[in-house]
Amino acid sequence: MVMDYLMRGLFGLFIKSKVLSIGTKYYPTNDREREYVEMINYTKTMLLELDRAHITTQNIFHNLVKEIGTANIPEGRKFIELKPAENKVDEYALLSNIIMGSDRYLYVEVFEKDPIIKEFVSIIEKERGTIVEESSTEIVARMLSKNDAIRVGIEIISRGLEKDIHVRAASGMTGAASIERAINLNKQIGESSGVGFTKLGGEYAIVFSGKTGKLKGAPAVYDNYLFIDMIDSTKFISENGRDKLVEIMTDIKNFIENECNGKIEGYREGGDDFVANFPTKHAALQAGIDSAWHALNHGAMLRAGIGKSRRESGERAQIADEVKIWNNSPVMVFDIADGTYAYYIPSEFSRSILDFLMHGKSKAVIIFIFVFVATFIGWSIGYWEFGIVSIFIALLYAIAT
Repeated sequence: MVMDYLMRGLFGLFIKSKVLSIGTKYYPTNDREREYVEMINYTKTMLLELDRAHITTQNIFHNLVKEIGTANIPEGRKFIELKPAENKVDEYALLSNIIMGSDRYLYVEVFEKDPIIKEFVSIIEKERGTIVEESSTEIVARMLSKNDAIRVGIEIISRGLEKDIHVRAASGMTGAASIERAINLNKQIGESSGVGFTKLGGEYAIVFSGKTGKLKGAPAVYDNYLFIDMIDSTKFISENGRDKLVEIMTDIKNFIENECNGKIEGYREGGDDFVANFPTKHAALQAGIDSAWHALNHGAMLRAGIGKSRRESGERAQIADEVKIWNNSPVMVFDIADGTYAYYIPSEFSRSILDFLMHGKSKAVIIFIFVFVATFIGWSIGYWEFGIVSIFIALLYAIAT
């Protein structure tokens, strides 16, 4: 723990951004999760905070209204906080969303048997949800996203209140999680209508005390663009040939289209960049990090940006140029709430230093102190070269001992 903290502080000093994690503490439970965890830990992929997000209840509700659509959240509602979100980004939760995808489960319950449950089933299926379980008072369904689950939950509650029927709904990562969230919500508000959900680690609910009127809004649709560009493609072509570049970019293109449901825009064979649009942000994140790893495995480096427009994704890809120690490394820049974050893959040299420092123990402490002091003194007197010299001396010491 101490060494991890020191390494994050040291690399944050060089990168000039806060390092939230090096690798991941995520515990895999299946082959897919294991593959991601092994790759993140092998490449020492870092989660960086470029511009801190302000995670407050007010901001969460504001973003929720924007994401779902104002017309889909009626006026006669109350937004309540059951458990506050921590004012920080959790790398574990972020990786979980990337691996597991954006789909969520919706649990719906009416407190008395009523034929309206069949009407609720029709609403869910119309919104491209899949019914998992159904009884005379309960429904468990799988929705395309958390926002879809919340929006459909509100629509179902509104339909129930029209007939003076109270409805409880909740969204969760699994069916069991959504049911448990509904139980916890019931303890807080009793048998009144509401939909419970999580946002950025906090527990929240939208509750209704009376009829809402018919909702007129359509699902809020947002584009999720991924801008990908190969770093220094001219040098890569001169060293490896254009055919190698075409091979890498074609592999990435096929992966995005076939595995991530992305739509490629503006790609010409032999080119070193393109833009892709995805149905969800999580799909864009998955495509971006997978593409960066694939390219790196074949000797190429990518910069990537994710945004709600082509321009925004391109601007974020340009931010990646500023995220480096000495030379450019693969970087993917994206937003969380109102903050800007990035996945940064350090160079092989940096990874070697990290491996040594993390596992060298006593030697690592000596070398860390030496390099840090030498670098600090060098910067203080205007000779930044001291840092580089100290690193080479440290490496010689490590080899000799």
